[in-house]
Amino acid sequence: MILGIGNDLIDIRRIEHTLERYGERFLDRVFTDIERRKSDRRNQRAASYAKRFAAKEACAKALGTGLNRSVYWRDMGVVNLPGGQPTMRLTGGALKRLIEITPPGMTAVIHLTLTDDQPLAQAIVLISAVPANGQPMNGLPSGGSPATET
Repeated sequence: MILGIGNDLIDIRRIEHTLERYGERFLDRVFTDIERRKSDRRNQRAASYAKRFAAKEACAKALGTGLNRSVYWRDMGVVNLPGGQPTMRLTGGALKRLIEITPPGMTAVIHLTLTDDQPLAQAIVLISAVPANGQPMNGLPSGGSPATET
């Protein structure tokens, strides 16, 4: 069952300019510690941050709120599953909204794809619901996924 879908496209140069202009202030406001550690190690640092920024925008759209109704930037963070596949870990208002849109007896799973091709970065988020007592279709253990961890 699909609960929401969102996508976002951003110009990497915009993030590069924002990093130069606002630096730590921008990073502290928008990105989680995990995202910062991962992006700061990258050769293409601005592209890495741009993909994560796009993922947050896409996730907020998939939640049906945008960056509104107590859903904030740092409530959504890009993390990687053990095999390397990206997904989103939600906290705060974003997690609350995810719980609100997930039907009883179901577990929410967030699918994320990221890509970049200079000067653009893109993210697509699909939030689905699977039976809580069964094995989710994407192979994550039942009863939870990074989407529902606190």
